[in-house]
Amino acid sequence: MSIQEHTGLVTSAKEGYEFSSSYKNFGDIHIRHFDVETDSIVLHDWVNRDYALFWGMQQSSVEKVKAEYAKLIRPDHYDIFVGVYRDQPVFVLERYHPQQDLIGKHYPAQSNDCGIHIIVAPPSEGKIENFTWYMFDTIMNFVFQNKKVDRIIVEPDIRNKKMFSICQRVGFQLDTIVELPHKTAQLAFLTRQKHNQLKLFPQIHKRSAMNTLDNAVSPQQSISHIQPELWVKVNTLLIKKAICEFSHELLIQPKVVEKLGDGWSMYTLEADNPEIRYEFRGKQLALHHLWISEVSIQKYESEKSVRLDAILFIKEFREKLGIDTTAMPVYLEEITSTLYGSAFKHVKKNPLAIDLVSADFQTIEQSMMEGHPGFVANNGRIGFDSSDYRSYAPEAGNSFCLIWLAGHKSSAVYAAIEDLPYETLIQQELDTDTILSFNTIIKNKGFDPDEYYFIPMHPWQWFNKLANIFSPEIAKGNLICLGYGPDQYLAQQSIRTLFNVSNPHKMYTKTALSILNMGFMRGLPLYYLGTAPKMAVWLEELLYNDAYIKETGFKMLGEIGSVSYVNPYFKEFGPHNDYNKMLASLWRESPMGMIDDGQKPMTMAAFLHIDQTGEALLPKIIAASELSISEWLQNYFKAYLSPLIHCFYHFDLVFMPHGENIIMVLENNIPVKILMKDITEEACILSPEVKLPEHLKRMYAPVPEDVKLLSIFTDIFDGFFRFMSHILVEHAGYSEESFWELVAENIQQYQERYPEKAAKFKQYDLFAPEFHLSCLNRLQLNNNKQMIDLDDPVALLQFAGRLQNPITAFKKEKPSSLV
Repeated sequence: MSIQEHTGLVTSAKEGYEFSSSYKNFGDIHIRHFDVETDSIVLHDWVNRDYALFWGMQQSSVEKVKAEYAKLIRPDHYDIFVGVYRDQPVFVLERYHPQQDLIGKHYPAQSNDCGIHIIVAPPSEGKIENFTWYMFDTIMNFVFQNKKVDRIIVEPDIRNKKMFSICQRVGFQLDTIVELPHKTAQLAFLTRQKHNQLKLFPQIHKRSAMNTLDNAVSPQQSISHIQPELWVKVNTLLIKKAICEFSHELLIQPKVVEKLGDGWSMYTLEADNPEIRYEFRGKQLALHHLWISEVSIQKYESEKSVRLDAILFIKEFREKLGIDTTAMPVYLEEITSTLYGSAFKHVKKNPLAIDLVSADFQTIEQSMMEGHPGFVANNGRIGFDSSDYRSYAPEAGNSFCLIWLAGHKSSAVYAAIEDLPYETLIQQELDTDTILSFNTIIKNKGFDPDEYYFIPMHPWQWFNKLANIFSPEIAKGNLICLGYGPDQYLAQQSIRTLFNVSNPHKMYTKTALSILNMGFMRGLPLYYLGTAPKMAVWLEELLYNDAYIKETGFKMLGEIGSVSYVNPYFKEFGPHNDYNKMLASLWRESPMGMIDDGQKPMTMAAFLHIDQTGEALLPKIIAASELSISEWLQNYFKAYLSPLIHCFYHFDLVFMPHGENIIMVLENNIPVKILMKDITEEACILSPEVKLPEHLKRMYAPVPEDVKLLSIFTDIFDGFFRFMSHILVEHAGYSEESFWELVAENIQQYQERYPEKAAKFKQYDLFAPEFHLSCLNRLQLNNNKQMIDLDDPVALLQFAGRLQNPITAFKKEKPSSLV
């Protein structure tokens, strides 16, 4: 079959062109045949640019380009076209029949398939919004002119994230990864049916804007977001946060030099060297929280105003912060990485706060700007290079496939709930063809597939750690690399928890990721994973039969399956040794199966989100609910706070309920329930009187009596409500007194409902006048490689003074007749 017979070209009315498209407010795009003599000269310039790395012709001469394209157009099944816009060439389209091409050997090619390769002209200085989308839309319309074409196939290099981004915007569905002689490629298909569906909605179909930045494929691209004015902005914001959090933890002490009225004051802050000081305008809020105006921050050195620099700020306060000189370089690297990430987030053109109100779960997840609200160095990710950052950081928004390994059962351990045997789980996670393919790989190496467990791993972990450190096991055949799986995943805010975007109802996969981030090497120990499924079952039996828990709708995302591989060379060094946590994954229930029609999930971290223009998301969510702020907060506290205080008082059970660990479920933008994740390592029983199964004894934490309530005071009040209240004060004009009064009201209502627990309410008094200030940054500054002892989580806690409890003033005394 010739290419003409296959595509059935239709000549448009525009003389000299094969096809033309016209777009309102954009103009006309024309398509003509490629002329080897003249067009090769233009193409030569394109393919030698950095952006065209994946075209595979860099360093090619004009003559080489001519020779290559003269060769390409000889076969009947191959044809080449040029796109023209405003009388200039803007893309080259190669069109071919897959059944007569190499790619046809790597998938079941059909007679009605059409393969394409596209290169778009390098960006000009005068950027045109959505330029590439118009080009691709024209190309799809052109190819589908032939009624015999039912499916278009592309096969970009798996590193070419920019191509995947635009392809998905025009409707392509990602498929399997294949090994070609010159690249590792991922197939993607656009069907006529899908194309026609999208044409029913005549607008530009935008994928999350964060995907429009390419993977770091050149030295220049890896630093394209490091821009002078923006660098000043992100440094200013980080200094603002550092002053707020370090003063909150009593590491530094800004002094009021002038009161300005309405609670505002001018502050001065002296560095270790008294010749260096900072001045700013601030307002003290509850819980010793400083509201700082970033535009007011000034730095003076010997009375001379100098530029703000967050890295220098840390060095200037080293003595006050108590950072050991041996730990200082690593901490400075984490600070620098945090700035690098902040700059990226500001230029990637996230949806604005108002747009996030109606955005989907994963768009919101990828649009968060801040990370952990309390930690100053909260974006370290030491181990990622600049290309890894663009590939795997949640804010980059790039999907990727997992690498699957086969681990011999002599060293691999599978654990799951009783009704999830290994075979069942794998059949849920992988399709029949993939399982067959993986088993064939094992057989071809001379081994029995029944003696192995499949293990999904993060690509970074394989290339940077496992392929090297586990090479003895690979040599023995105990560990076999099976290659990429078919599904695409997106990193969540917690970075090593991965959401399946190909099949959202499939489980989350959480894998070991040996990068240093916020005080830990992020491995997964068998010590926890082996009992995770049993813990999920025990907790569900404990909580889900409780009437109050049912009323609040509280659910946990059970970690119902896990697989770990223990490297025999390192086994003797204990369960918490980093080398014994490198090769493991767990499967966690997807939130999508716990959400009713009309409900919407979002990370609770979104309630603290401030977009790149300085607008807060939370007030916009509340406005869209059509409730008053107070009414909305009452619903929120019922969904979030109520089940957590019930778990504390009724079950002596605590979690780690910070923003990234909570998926908030909204209905009409009103909170209705929470879904808790990260249970395995963070759920604790505080009372020795709770009867735990023998295999779950590790859940008990012998915590001092005066520390137990910090699971509420620190993790909820200080760790989340402090920031949430500030946002409502600053961005919605809502008084913090009203906020804390509603917190008190929620707790009081709970306590009135359970008068039989009066003694316990008194013993652990949430209305106590003050509580210990437990400090997160002090933990990280003390040891930024191992913040806490996992066997004794209280041992290394850092306390500094006490905080005034903001709800004490709102405690309602019982009438004397009820005392």
